[in-house]
Amino acid sequence: MYELNGKPMIHYVVDLAYDLRASRVLVIGGYQREIVSEYIRRTHPDVECVVQDHQLGTGHAVMQTEKELKSFTGNVLVLSGDVPLLMKETMEKLIEYHLKTRSVATILTADVDDPAGYGRIIRNPDGSVKKIVEHRDASSKELVIKEMNSGIYVFDKEKLFDGLNHIDAHNIQNEYYLTDVFEYFWKYQWTVSALKASHVDELRGVNTVQQLEEARAVIEGRQ
Repeated sequence: MYELNGKPMIHYVVDLAYDLRASRVLVIGGYQREIVSEYIRRTHPDVECVVQDHQLGTGHAVMQTEKELKSFTGNVLVLSGDVPLLMKETMEKLIEYHLKTRSVATILTADVDDPAGYGRIIRNPDGSVKKIVEHRDASSKELVIKEMNSGIYVFDKEKLFDGLNHIDAHNIQNEYYLTDVFEYFWKYQWTVSALKASHVDELRGVNTVQQLEEARAVIEGRQ
């Protein structure tokens, strides 16, 4: 709900989903969700607000939509409420690439000068994704890789929930990580693709006041 040029970050994310002509838009709310849902219902009345009572990770957040999406068939685009700078053209390319490669999942990535802290994308010789390695688990060779995972994905809906039903919270954070579904996909040798964004600024996440100011500068630069 922190504002960029007079609008909360979530406004830009939901606007993007509308611009992409999503057949349905669901906002998953946890911490202080009443404030978020009240705002969204006022500005985007067609949005479905989904409750995440306990914040148990990104995978757990997406799990909360299974009931709402039970009758839906197609692809699910997962966006982040704190990544407000994505452009419609970039997301259209991601969706198009997902369909072209007939992948069960496609990851938006970017090459960054300093990928410290980000998960690295390890590719197969054919360009598909072999694995995602978290920074803390990466070898010295893998740490040299500059292609990072943005946390923005397109999934085949059926495969997504198949995968979510097979992940657990046996990790340091005791959370369900959305990235764990990829291990399930690779177990069955399903194709996972990745597309690099042309402008790394689009993938900026906002977690601090400084990052909020940096995001504001990017938006002002576009006008």
